[in-house]
Amino acid sequence: MQLIDSHAHIEFPQFDADRDAMLDRARAAGVTTLLAIGSGPGPEKLDAAIPYAEQHDWIYASIGTHPHEAKEFAPQHLDQLSKLATHPKVIAWGEIGLDYFYDHSPRETQAKVFRDQLACAHQAKLPIIIHCRDAWPDTLAILGEVWRPTGLGGILHCFTSTLEDAQRGVDMGFLISFAGNATYPKATDIRDVAKALPLEKILIETDSPFLAPQGFRGKRNEPAHVAEVAKAIATVRNLTAEEVAAATAANFRRFFDV
Repeated sequence: MQLIDSHAHIEFPQFDADRDAMLDRARAAGVTTLLAIGSGPGPEKLDAAIPYAEQHDWIYASIGTHPHEAKEFAPQHLDQLSKLATHPKVIAWGEIGLDYFYDHSPRETQAKVFRDQLACAHQAKLPIIIHCRDAWPDTLAILGEVWRPTGLGGILHCFTSTLEDAQRGVDMGFLISFAGNATYPKATDIRDVAKALPLEKILIETDSPFLAPQGFRGKRNEPAHVAEVAKAIATVRNLTAEEVAAATAANFRRFFDV
């Protein structure tokens, strides 16, 4: 089975003790490509994912500031991100968006930083990776207003909303990515969306080190476990895990031209 993990935070300290072994396990599990997400622990780590992409030809990187950190964001960070956007291994801007569940940053600040990053991502001609939690109306409204006209699209990562919201994303050029929570017994709503969407619009991810799949709940997640997401989607779509893995990998390669 050849897999692509479209969203993993491999720079996080949870992997400091065994990062090389973790990446070896991913390769052994069939992960051929990984997108290392550069949200970092804050604006002081804007380039957090890039070193791993430089070290491994099968890893790509994104850049961006998570909505949790919006309160720490300053104009100079936009300049730094715009410079990082020219790196040859950077293929996306994100994760960016809105989070009204934790509200670690004021909502008005989140919206401003979101819009500012959208403008820079457009200038850099990079697709975006969206983080959204309990903020779908506002997130989709901003994307429809600001991002849809660019035609650059992106990924709605770790999707947990409705089929209607997913379809709005697809109509704006987004792929819909499912994570380890799609494997949870009570996550029937998420699996229903994964079943209903066109297969060519779906990606899979781990969001490592978070959201370990059902068989690993309570433990640190890692990219090798993306196979469990493929299995969960395969079950509801009456496909094999290999078919889901192949389709989602092809979707990623086609979208990012890698």
